[in-house]
Amino acid sequence: MDRASKQHSSMTTAGLNLIAQALSIYDNDLRLAVCNRRFQEMFSLPDALVTPGARFDDTIRFIAESGDYGPVGDINDFVRTRVETARAFVPHYLERSRANGQVISIEGAPLPQGGWVTVYTDITRTKRIEQLLRARSEEMSEQLIAHTEELSAANRKLAATIIQLEEAKRQLTEIERRTRLTTEMMPAHIAHLDSDGYYTFTNRRLSSVFPGRPSDILGLHIAEALGEAAYARIEPHLLAAYKGGNPVFEFTESHSSRRIRVAFTPDRQGGVYILSMDITEETQTRVALQQARRREMAAQMTSGLAHDFSNLLTIILGMQGKLEKMALEDEAAELVQGTLSAARRGGRLLNRIAGMTSQRGLRPQATDMHALLAELKILASPTLPQGIGLSVLDNMPDVTLLLDGGKLQDALLNLLLNARDACGTSGQITLSAHAIGQTWVEITVSDTGPGFSPEALEKALNPFFTTKGSEGSGLGLPTVYDMAKSAGGDIRIGNTPSGASVTLRLPFRPAPDAQGGIALLAEDSEELRATFRDMLISLGFSVVEATSVDEASALTADIPGIALVLSDIRLEGEATGVDLAARLEGSALPCVLMTSLPPTDPLHRAALKYGPVLRKPFTARQLSQLITPEPAA
Repeated sequence: MDRASKQHSSMTTAGLNLIAQALSIYDNDLRLAVCNRRFQEMFSLPDALVTPGARFDDTIRFIAESGDYGPVGDINDFVRTRVETARAFVPHYLERSRANGQVISIEGAPLPQGGWVTVYTDITRTKRIEQLLRARSEEMSEQLIAHTEELSAANRKLAATIIQLEEAKRQLTEIERRTRLTTEMMPAHIAHLDSDGYYTFTNRRLSSVFPGRPSDILGLHIAEALGEAAYARIEPHLLAAYKGGNPVFEFTESHSSRRIRVAFTPDRQGGVYILSMDITEETQTRVALQQARRREMAAQMTSGLAHDFSNLLTIILGMQGKLEKMALEDEAAELVQGTLSAARRGGRLLNRIAGMTSQRGLRPQATDMHALLAELKILASPTLPQGIGLSVLDNMPDVTLLLDGGKLQDALLNLLLNARDACGTSGQITLSAHAIGQTWVEITVSDTGPGFSPEALEKALNPFFTTKGSEGSGLGLPTVYDMAKSAGGDIRIGNTPSGASVTLRLPFRPAPDAQGGIALLAEDSEELRATFRDMLISLGFSVVEATSVDEASALTADIPGIALVLSDIRLEGEATGVDLAARLEGSALPCVLMTSLPPTDPLHRAALKYGPVLRKPFTARQLSQLITPEPAA
C-alpha cells in the first residue's frame, strides 16, 4: 500500500470511529472489508474478527456461541442459514433483543460492486419509552415531562462539555500555531518521519538547507524529497536512529556543495525527529580560524630560528664579502662567489618563511573577477615560452565578490609558473573559473605536463617539498594552500588524462552593491553615527539609522530598497550585530559588521562567519574597498 492509500485508509477509519452506531461492510465473498470500533465493542469481538478479511460465518458463529442470540439448537444450521440469507444481499431492517437485555435495530443494504453494509443501532432506550407509554398511558404526560426534563439536563451537560472541548481545541490550535511559527523562523529544517520514512511534520525550511528541494514535503518519503544522492549519504545514520541511536553527522551535499549538519532523534512511536542545518559559512570560518592558529604556531616556532639563522647568514655574508675583496686565486674566488650565492638564497628563503608565518591576514575587498582574470593573463603571458599556450576560461557570474584580490592573483601566478615549468618548452595551460551555486568560487589550473608523481601527490602541499632540486624552495604550493585555507576554502591536486591539475575553492561572498541606494546604519554611539553617516553619504548612499537590533530589523522589514547594512557588533539591548547578521542571513541583503573588539574576542570570531569585519577606527577608503571593486591595472 502506497503512502496516499495509507493516509486515505487512516482517515476513513478515523471517520467511521466517530459514528455512534456500529457499522460493518462485507464483500461479495463474505469477508470483512471494513468496520468501526463500535462494531467490535457492541459484540465484544476479538481482534481477529475485526481485521479486514475476517470471514462472516466465523463472526456469526462467535456471536451465537457467546449466547448473544439466546438459546440456539444446532449452531451449524444457525450459521448456515445466516450465511445463505447474507448471500442473497436483500435490503432488510429488523429489530432483535440481545441476551444482555439490549435491543438493537439492524439495517442492511447491498452495494453496487457486491457485498453489503450493515448498521447496528442501540434502540433500548427508545423501546423502553415505547413500553412505558403503552403500559402507563394514564401517566404519559408526567413521564413525558420527566423524560423531557432528563433530556434537557443531558443537553445542558452536553453543551457544557462541547464548550470545554471547543476551548481546549482553541488552545491546542493556538499552541500549534505558535509552535509552527517558531519552527518556521528557525534557520534550520525541523521535521518528523514515521516508521516508514514518510514526513508527518515539517517547518517547510527544507529548501533553505538543501537548495533545489521542495518545501511542501508533507507525506513524501525522505528519499523522494532529498534525492537519491543525498539520501544515500544519510541512510546509514537514519537506520541507526530507527534502532534507537542519536546520530549527529556532517556531509557535503553534492548538488550545491554546501556543508550540512544533521541530527536524528528517535521517538517512542518508532519515528524519528530531524534537525538539519546549513553550516557552510560556519565551516568556512572554522577552517580559516584553524589555519590562522597554525600560522600563529608556525610563526612562534620559526621566528626564533629565523632570527638566529639570519644572524648566521649575516656573519657568513660579511666574512665572504671580506674574502671577495682579497686577492685570491681563481679557484678560491669561485668558492667565495658560490658561498655568497648560497647565503643570499638562504636569506630569500627566510623572507618567504617570514611571509608565510607573518601576522598579515587576508584583506578581503570588493573584487571584479573578470578584471582580475584578464589582468592575470596579461601578467602571465610574457613569462611563458613561445611553445606554451595559455587559455583563461572565465565563466564567473557578473557579481563583485569579497576576496583578497592581491593574494589570489599571486597564488594563481604561482600555479601558472609551476604549470609552465612542468610543460617545459611546449604544451598547453588552461585556467578555468566558475561558481558553484552561491557557495563556492572554483578555479582550476591544468597543464599538459607529465603530471604529479605518486610522491608529489602525497607531499606537494608540505613545506619545503620540491621536485625541482636546488632550483625550488618547496614553498610555492604551501603558500597557495595557506591562502585558500585562510579564506575558509580548500585546495585539491590531482592528475588528468593529459597532465596535472590544481583546484582552488574559495567561499562565494558577494560584495555589497555600492551603486547608491539606502544604507541602514546601526550604531549606538551618536558621535560615531555622525562619522559613519558622512562616510556612507560620500559613497552615494542615503542613510537611515538605528541604535538596536530590534529597531534595525523593523527598518529592514518596513523600508523597501535597502542596499546595505553597516552595523556595530555592540548595540543597545542584549542582541548584538552578530544577531542582526544572523536574522538577515538568506535575505540577500549585505551586512557589514564593525567593531573595536580584539580578534580574539568570541563575538569578533562569531562575526567572521558572516564575512569580513571592519576594525575601528577605519577610513572611508577602507569601507569603500569592501563595497567598490578597484579598477584593473
